[in-house]
Formats: sequence, structure tokens, C-alpha cells
Amino acid sequence: MPKDCIFRLTGMIHLSPADHQIHSVTNFHGLVSTPFNGVINAICWTRTLTGNFSEIVEQVVLTENMVVLEEDDLLNLQLSEQGQLAREVLLNDLKLLKAHGASPTLNVIRCYDRDDTHPFFPTDVYSFYVFIFSAQAKACFFYLSHRIPIEVLSTGYNRMWGFHVDRSPVPTDTFLCTYHGAPSEILPNEQARQKVLVPEIREELKKLYGGAEEGFESFLSEHFFDLHYQANPGARPISLGLGHLWRLAIDHPESEVVPCVHRAPEEKNGERRLLVIC
Repeated sequence: MPKDCIFRLTGMIHLSPADHQIHSVTNFHGLVSTPFNGVINAICWTRTLTGNFSEIVEQVVLTENMVVLEEDDLLNLQLSEQGQLAREVLLNDLKLLKAHGASPTLNVIRCYDRDDTHPFFPTDVYSFYVFIFSAQAKACFFYLSHRIPIEVLSTGYNRMWGFHVDRSPVPTDTFLCTYHGAPSEILPNEQARQKVLVPEIREELKKLYGGAEEGFESFLSEHFFDLHYQANPGARPISLGLGHLWRLAIDHPESEVVPCVHRAPEEKNGERRLLVIC
């Protein structure tokens, strides 16, 4: 590759007048200091990044479908000049987020596991994962709830890629950025419906619950079923693009806005994703 070949990450964000929930800023300070208010529940630091992020992804050895890259892992990679520029971007983003008090995780993802053992009755737990936040570290981790037939939760949507919101017992936000691969998506709240409000799904959940009516809402919350959404007919998800650092509102006791509905994308022909999230 020629030495003067420069990689610039310019994942565009295509917004329409309906995308009024998004506010754009030009630096990290604006990203973390701009308050959510009214209908705004997604703030984006729009950026054009320089560097070859695919070079980093290609050097990562995946023994599982997803791996966490630590700072030492990044520093030990033998990279070209463009790869080094990409590494500096990643290290700087991790530094900024940690200084803000967040606990960022840098992931390389090949794909998510799917359960095809019973095609007419799939029960893969990943089909309804949610991010839950540790009250102490604000660290993200997967909560894998009951293995319930996906028909109960998917209502025709690809079982892996349902929309959800995040929840925390303390005030915090979700930060994420995709550097390589398919970017995440958000859905305008007015174009989404809680799955627990869909009559067919609600009835199936009541059968699963099997208890007194007065405890049903608590059951939905305790098992995080109320965090999942489906898109209304004609809904238009918004791609978060490549290289942009996002801050999304989540459900917490002091929030003054509705949480941002979002989802992970379906991988493209096995293409790996490189993203930071916290």
C-alpha cells in the first residue's frame, strides 16, 4: 500500500426533519455537558476520523465471536502509519471516557450466536439481550434472562436485532461509537412500541408469569421485558454512522426525557465490528 494512502472514516449521518430527537456537537465537552431536554435524547459528536481501523480488526485473533480489546492489546499490535493513527483515536477515546467517569469497553465482534436447533421454536438468549449498568462502575454487561420462545418477543422481527432501551438504578448515559463494520441504529420514540403492550405478547408473558394480576407489572420490570420495543409499520431507523461518538439517554430515576430506543445491527457477510460502548 502506498505510504501516502490516507484513510478517513466519514460515516455520514442522514437525518430528516423528523429526527428531532438528535442534537449534534463538535467536541467531547459538548457531548458530555449538553443536557437532554424535551424530545432530545441522543447527542452526537460528529467526527471525520483519520486512520485504518480495519487493520486493527484484521490483526485481532478471535477465538470466540466477541473479544474485548484492552489498551495493552492495542499497544502490542504492529501497525502501519495509518493503523497507528487509528490506534491513537481509540486510545484517546478510551482516555476521554474514563476521565469522564465511564467504564468503556472496546469490542471486536464477529457475530452473535443464534440457536437453530429448533427452527420452529427458537430459544436463543441473545434474541432479547439488554444492557444493564452496574451502580458502582457504570459498566455494561449482558443480562441473559429466561429462555423464552422467541415468538413471545419478536412478533415478526429478526430475533437477533430487536430494539431496546437501557436502564440504570443511578443517573448515567450510554456512550457508543462504531469504528468499523455495521453501525448501530436508533429509532425515533414515536415510531416504536413497547413489546409488552402488544396484546399477543402480553398474553404470552402472563402465561409465563402465572401469578396474581397485581404483581404482573413488577414481573415485567424485574425481568427487563419492558425494555424491549418493536418498530411501528413504516418506521425508519437512523444509522449512527461510523466514527461518531454518541451519548444516548437511558431509563433511570432522575431522567427528564424518555430513553433512546436503539439496537445492534445485523452483521454484513461476517464483517467484524469494532466499537466502544459504556
